[in-house]
Amino acid sequence: MLHTPALREEQRILMALVDEAPNLFEVYQDNHPRNAEATLKRRKIAASFVVGDGGESRFAGLYAVAGWTFRTAAELDADPDRREVVLRFRDVSYTTLAARTGQPGRAVFDLRPLPDFADLRGRLVVARPPARTYMRLAENCPLPIVQIDREARFTPAAPDWDSFIVTGPEMRGLPRSWAARLREWRGVYLIVDQTDGARYVGAAWGDQNILGRWSAHVAGDLGVTVDLAQRDPARFRFSILELVSPTATADLVTTLESSWKQRLDTRTWGLNRN
Repeated sequence: MLHTPALREEQRILMALVDEAPNLFEVYQDNHPRNAEATLKRRKIAASFVVGDGGESRFAGLYAVAGWTFRTAAELDADPDRREVVLRFRDVSYTTLAARTGQPGRAVFDLRPLPDFADLRGRLVVARPPARTYMRLAENCPLPIVQIDREARFTPAAPDWDSFIVTGPEMRGLPRSWAARLREWRGVYLIVDQTDGARYVGAAWGDQNILGRWSAHVAGDLGVTVDLAQRDPARFRFSILELVSPTATADLVTTLESSWKQRLDTRTWGLNRN
């Protein structure tokens, strides 16, 4: 199983699941589309890999395929862990997927972690094979070893503030190391609704700084301010416009916020009209 989401943000979400929400990672990989499902049913052992920050695949564990149980789309949607995975990947529900594909449900596999090579989990990096098919037969898919790291890791290091760009779904499961950086930073930030490109400028200070504000924006089904209240946070893209001193006052931060609203004209054409 060579888990390789197409979008970079989805790759980061998946790596965070492996590191910090292993129960959700197991939910992510215990069910598959029909072709991949048929392949897994014929095998007794599966090796799991996830794409790394360098484009290679990082070993996530060896599993015994102990069987499977068919579950309807409605049963899958009723599982809170599965709903959380759908939200994090901004995916459609299993019921919607069933209507599109004609597949009424899926086999949910009983994948049991094996102790073999457990010391290589998160350390073994192999070359990503050609072609997009992610469920591959081992005898037909050589995986040259790129490196074996000294320490296990999946989540990449947090980026610097001026390249710290995340989406609403990523904020739902932000890695702890990334959250710690946002908690240190205060300043002015930008939200872009990827549905239509509408922009919102905000300011953050206080105990939780930017982490607190961004977390609040994605905490519910709709945005938390008047300007964002009719919009889906799953479509939000967050970035930092200006960073200030950790001791900067609220007055300074709000003054800078007003300047950015004026420069980006978000009171007239954006989401800061009120």
